[in-house]
Amino acid sequence: MAGSGLLVSVRRKSWAWASISFKPAAMLSSRRIERSPRRIPVFRRKTTLSFLNRPDLPNLAYKRLKGKTPGVIFIPGYLSTMNGTKAVAVEEFCKSLGHSYIRFDYAGCGSSDGNFQECTLGKWRKDVLSVIDDIAEGPQILVGSSMGGWLMLHAAIARPEKVVALIGIATAADTLVSQFNQLSFEAKKEVEVNGTWKIPSKYSEDGHYLFKYSFIKEAELHCLLHSPIPVKCPVRLLHGMKDDVIPWHTSMQVADRVISKDVDVILRKNGDHRMKEKEDIKLLVCTIDDLIDKLSTVT
Repeated sequence: MAGSGLLVSVRRKSWAWASISFKPAAMLSSRRIERSPRRIPVFRRKTTLSFLNRPDLPNLAYKRLKGKTPGVIFIPGYLSTMNGTKAVAVEEFCKSLGHSYIRFDYAGCGSSDGNFQECTLGKWRKDVLSVIDDIAEGPQILVGSSMGGWLMLHAAIARPEKVVALIGIATAADTLVSQFNQLSFEAKKEVEVNGTWKIPSKYSEDGHYLFKYSFIKEAELHCLLHSPIPVKCPVRLLHGMKDDVIPWHTSMQVADRVISKDVDVILRKNGDHRMKEKEDIKLLVCTIDDLIDKLSTVT
């Protein structure tokens, strides 16, 4: 069917408010999940803007929904904020289930303090760990979008006792560095001399993303795909096959590198990089719901 997902592992679910059916073109497992529709209670709790004060680091803006565990934390992509379509949609879903949820802005982005020009991937990694350590309570499912998917892997490595599952959306692990390394020697030298690298993008108001050379070189310190990734929790990787920013093969590489045995890759045939269309959001919340059920059964 048009817009159907290509699943490495089949998942089928229906709810009172939405019916989702995915037909696989390929699969590694024929396991199928079937259960009675979940009744969605009506919650209208509101999240208010708060700030995490950090003495030696910029204060982080966040919104927190209190509730049951495992909680969910949304980690946004490059130049994205906590007010994006996916971040807000996941909050509404967690609210309907009564589970805790956190969305936040990186330092230098959105409502958080800090200078964007001084930010690095390593500093944003510290932001994610600050949210996990100082705001979140109990076990957490991390949902990382694009660059946020790269950072969620680092968070799972650094906090294995608290991160119990990962969901990556167009996970951009190592992609900035690998794309830069594919440039010719002359092109890389030009970027080094100019101090910036301009990448055309239809998702930017300026028509391009501008990366500082120092940002790219610092990001090299955080590459993961060169060796096994010590993540043992369940991992779900969602990716659009029409993604013209992060190749969907990147999710396959991540799946191959993580040492967890519980890994599913789900490809949306007509999905683009942002994965924010109605059917994409349904797939995302379906995946969150499955993991919550799985973790509840284990505990």
